[in-house]
Amino acid sequence: MADATAGLILIVTGSTLRAEEMDRPLAYFLKDRIEMFLEARTPERAVRVVADFRWIHDDPLQEAPTISLGGPGVNVLAHRWLEEVPVALAVDERYYIQMEPDLDPPRVSIWGMDNSTTQIAVSVFIDRYLARFLDQSAMRATSHADADDQD
Repeated sequence: MADATAGLILIVTGSTLRAEEMDRPLAYFLKDRIEMFLEARTPERAVRVVADFRWIHDDPLQEAPTISLGGPGVNVLAHRWLEEVPVALAVDERYYIQMEPDLDPPRVSIWGMDNSTTQIAVSVFIDRYLARFLDQSAMRATSHADADDQD
């Protein structure tokens, strides 16, 4: 049986009014950058922006490579990952990028103390970590496809 999340990359934002107003537009900016990056490499990948509660209550979505965007005060997923996912970069206690060093599993939490520092964190993620995140996501998708072929 084919994995419903194969080839899917998720960007998860909070469901609060503040998150809808500030983080969701930033998530679509990040989505555009990811799609531009993927266009030349792996155009069959899909990037979707979803709400935190949708991700938390839809178990199959939790298997997809995921970027949580927005802080733990406005994004339930960021709050869940706050203690679970290691900090890869913290700058002056103003913004954070959390992810496993080897990106296995490929999950990232990007947030700042306010929207402007969250924007900076997104830019830093794009410049420093996006290529690695996408490479790891592609390897994971390939290994899932290989496992599905053996079923």
